This record gives sequence, structure tokens and C-alpha cells, in this order.
Amino acid sequence: MVRAGSANVTAGPTLAVVAREAGVSVPTASKVVNGREDVAPETRRRVTEALDRLGYVRRPRFDMARTPSLVDVVVHSLESTWSGAVLHGVEAAAYEAGLEVVVSAGPNGTGRPEREWLDRLTARGSSGVLFNLAELSPAQYAWLDHHRIPYVLIDPAHEPPPGVVSVGAANWQGGVSATEHLLGFGHRRIAVISGQRRTVCGGARVAGYRSALASAGLRHRAEYVRHADSDEAAARRCTHELLDLPEPPTAVFVCSDRMALGVYEALAERGLRVPDDMSVVGFDDLPQARWAVPALTTVRQPLGEMAATALRLLVRMMHGERPEGTRTELSTRLVVRGSTAAPPGERPTA
Repeated sequence: MVRAGSANVTAGPTLAVVAREAGVSVPTASKVVNGREDVAPETRRRVTEALDRLGYVRRPRFDMARTPSLVDVVVHSLESTWSGAVLHGVEAAAYEAGLEVVVSAGPNGTGRPEREWLDRLTARGSSGVLFNLAELSPAQYAWLDHHRIPYVLIDPAHEPPPGVVSVGAANWQGGVSATEHLLGFGHRRIAVISGQRRTVCGGARVAGYRSALASAGLRHRAEYVRHADSDEAAARRCTHELLDLPEPPTAVFVCSDRMALGVYEALAERGLRVPDDMSVVGFDDLPQARWAVPALTTVRQPLGEMAATALRLLVRMMHGERPEGTRTELSTRLVVRGSTAAPPGERPTA
């Protein structure tokens, strides 16, 4: 495979060879390569299979000698507030760089075949791609490398392959600051609700939580560590499980604001109040954190800045440069609001 920025590409079969293999004319094969719509489905299938079988390299339609003008941004959803913050950061940085941006949702759930979605990236003539998806498949990584398309990942959930450039937040430090904040109020029974198991960000946040407890002379309790798959309803169930323990926690660090809202719901269902009966700290600082009642104390990760940084790195790669490191982390910051207080029974009386 050839990484973005590599200088040499092994010569492959010509388009004429592909056309002969598929039993079509060269202009028809060219239409398929360039993403044209005026090709019969069966013909497209034959040409695509011939392209794969022969290892034809579809050259990017941009010329690295000219100034790039268009980039693709692929997000997991066009409706979430998370994606909105990312796109805002990309928009500002793209304006400064004089770039146009095409935004689309990833192929999952769109009903489009994965190969067709990828082919459209080159058909548009984009000079590079920003991905804000949980992860890419091995086939997608291979396709991007094969076509020498520069790309950067924004906050990937799973560890990308070696050499892939990504931008994220200082998740470990965020977990430390959230837990230290609760320790500072006098909490000693502190739980954590993380997202999916084995994710990069969730693992780092839980590691920061454990580190802060250890620095305070406390060991983490296995029954206080829960996983909710980044889902509000699952976080709600986890909270009920924590409340049913013989010694329930007095505070919980929740590894996303969305899951923290599920914690709020579970506590309300038990007739408990935040922070009177349990303190809650989230992670992200999405708009929902300010709208919650009480407003949610949370760790702010700079989504807009992460996206802008990713675009600047992509621009360097589009001009043939290679970043010194593959992982860039931006600092997080604790935002204190009304969802945290001293444990019940340890507050001063009036």
C-alpha cells in the first residue's frame, strides 16, 4: 500500500487493459473510473470487478503542483450537535486557507455501497479528506492509501493503523481533572461510566480516573466501573445498577455528556436529586450540558479547535509535507457548573 505523501507508485495496467478485460470500450471504462452516472449497473459491476482484479490505480484528480481548492469532510451524522461543533471548526479554518468544503455523512446507514461512496471522493476532485467517524474499515484504509489521498482522522474511537494522522483531546488528563474535582469535594465513593469497551478515548478517560484515585490513596472498585456503549439509555441502566449496590457511590464521572443525561434520568426515577444525593461530572461540554437542570459540570474537549487543527494538518499533507507525529492532542478543561457538591452528610448546615 502507498501512504499519503509517498513519492513513488508502482505502474499498473492501463485503462485500455481494464476495458478489454471487462469487455467494454475505453470511454465506458473511463466513465466508471470517474464516477459518471450514465453507465448501466451490470456494466459498472463488470468494470469495477476488472479494476479490482487487475489492481488498476485510479489517480487522484487533483494535481499536487497546483493549489488545492476542495476538501471532503465525512461525519458520522449530519444531525448531531457533536458534528455541528466539528463542522464549525472546519468551516473557519477552511475560510482562512481559502478552501471549499464538501460535507457528507459516512456510508453506514445511507444505503450506498461502500465502494461507490469512496469512488465519489475522487470523482469530485477533492484534494484530501477529514474523517470524523468512529473508525474506518480495513478496506477503506486500503482504498485511501491505494489512491494516495491525504486524510486525517478527527477523534477516532479506535486506534488507527500505524502512520495514520489523527487529532484528538487529552482524554487521560480530562479523566484526572474530573475525578480530582470530585475528590476535592470530599467524595471517596466515586464511580465511572464509560462508553464502549476498548475505545481509545474511553480507555484513556477511565485510566485518568484510576490514576487520580491512586494519587489520593484510594483503590478503584471494580463494581464502580461500568460501560454504557455511549448510549443514554444504557447509562441510565448502569446508574440503577450502581444505586442497587450495598454501598452505592456518592458521585459519578460519566465519559460523555449524552450519557450523563441518562444518569440524570435514573436519579430522577429514584426520587434522587443532583447534586444533593449524587454529584455528576460529564465529558464533552456540548450545549446539552448547559441546558440540563442543574447545569452539568463537565470536561470540555475543544471540538472546534480539534477540527481546525486537523484541517491545517491536512493542508500540509496536500502540499506534500508529512507531520512530525501521527497523533496530536489538544488540552481539555474542566467547566464547573451546578451538578457537583460535597457528599450527603458532609455539607455545612445553615
